[in-house]
Amino acid sequence: MHITQLNRECLLHLFSFLDKNSRKSLAQTCHKLLEVFQEPFLWPVLNFHSPVELKKDNFLLGPALRYLSICWHSSRVKVCNIEDWMKNTFQKDICRKHENAVNHFLIQVCKRCPNLLSLTLSGCGHVTDDYLLLLLKSCPNLKILKLENCVRITDRTLEAVTLYGGSLQTLHVDFCRNITQAGLETVQEKCPSVMLKAERSAHMIPDNEPGEKLMLERAVRKLVLH
Repeated sequence: MHITQLNRECLLHLFSFLDKNSRKSLAQTCHKLLEVFQEPFLWPVLNFHSPVELKKDNFLLGPALRYLSICWHSSRVKVCNIEDWMKNTFQKDICRKHENAVNHFLIQVCKRCPNLLSLTLSGCGHVTDDYLLLLLKSCPNLKILKLENCVRITDRTLEAVTLYGGSLQTLHVDFCRNITQAGLETVQEKCPSVMLKAERSAHMIPDNEPGEKLMLERAVRKLVLH
């Protein structure tokens, strides 16, 4: 019996055991298998481990997506977590490409995946408050939001959670150095039912350019002298 003689339910079950690349390779063999690959219900879970993966055509974004994870920790991607004023030209070029890939992908998620329940972003140094605000507005059923080492996230994201995270049950903002204790307390006050975890975030040194750091040091010295 040839694989194409199987009914649609059997083919969907078969595809469910394959990774993204294997599904794409199989889909390229005939039109019937391509239709199975393009079935939205085949894609309730997506995991990505590098910015390059976001640009591939071996997956489908659609209303069936419930669980999305974007996590990477390679040495090249760690460059993106350095403060912008410290990066050289080569590093800025790498970061620009990563930023474009991630932001374009998140916009597509906002447009196509309104039923998303869980989002994990780890090591995504270019994700900003604006994109998370858009995502919270576009995915009203989101129950779990986990952010780890997302260095450009600030209290604006926490404010967006209080305004648009009505379904949120779990919020992690670990190692997000521009989150403050005041922002965390606001979430606890306005969203007491949300399980909040913020490992070290409020105790890390936030981003500051050299000029800002110098002004801060001078202000501290004045207070000490007086």
